[in-house]
Amino acid sequence: MWALFMIKNVKKQRPVNLDLTTIRFPATAIASILHRVSGVITFVAVGILLWLLGLSLSSQDGFQTASAIMSGFFVKFIMWGILTALAYHAVGGIRHMLMDFGWLEETFEAGKRSATICFAITVVLSLLAGVLVW
Repeated sequence: MWALFMIKNVKKQRPVNLDLTTIRFPATAIASILHRVSGVITFVAVGILLWLLGLSLSSQDGFQTASAIMSGFFVKFIMWGILTALAYHAVGGIRHMLMDFGWLEETFEAGKRSATICFAITVVLSLLAGVLVW
């Protein structure tokens, strides 16, 4: 009961910023959020890709159907997005493993530098994925 009395009498001096357009995340936060998002995209994509693989291996007609599905621009764009998400998730995972093994420092500057390198490698891999898909 005494704790509830203390909670009610505490002044809340923390600033409240509800305008999300003014918040600037550091590169490390963006890298962490994108790593989680790319993991979810990859998880969902596995189901889609397994369905497509099963369809293509079911019969000759199934292969023709899967080939016809993959020939559309929209599907190629989705496949490029899946490959880009997979590439970013893999590169981000390697970055985290290097930190866990102690091969990368766990300072803000080293994290910012490794996140920027991670973004650059993903751009290169995304361009290569675009060449592969189209």
